[in-house]
Amino acid sequence: MKEEKQCPQCGNTLNGRSDKRFCSNQCRAQAHNQKRQHNEGEQLIQRLNTLLRRNRSILRQLSPQGKTTTYRQLLKTAGFDFRHFTHTYRTKSGNTYHFCYDYGYLLLEEEKVLIVNWQPYMDKGL
Repeated sequence: MKEEKQCPQCGNTLNGRSDKRFCSNQCRAQAHNQKRQHNEGEQLIQRLNTLLRRNRSILRQLSPQGKTTTYRQLLKTAGFDFRHFTHTYRTKSGNTYHFCYDYGYLLLEEEKVLIVNWQPYMDKGL
């Protein structure tokens, strides 16, 4: 008589294919998520992605039309972290825009910030 295999996540008996490891998609996903939570590298990536998404959300909220000038302090008050961005775009005139995915900003004089959306012509710089 062959020994019954059990799901390592919930302990239920496995039915079906002989190489099946989990009893359901839910158990498989839970095991995968638990493994990721215990991985320090994954935790760092998750924290950074959370910061980047928050930065993007703040830029999007403050610039619904795609191009807005605001004050640096307003971004800081909203929780924006200027240390984290996904990429930069340098113009021919030497200005450097910092982007959080598809929303970017340019630091201006007098503590002002210009918020812009990514434009197709910017792809040429990549």
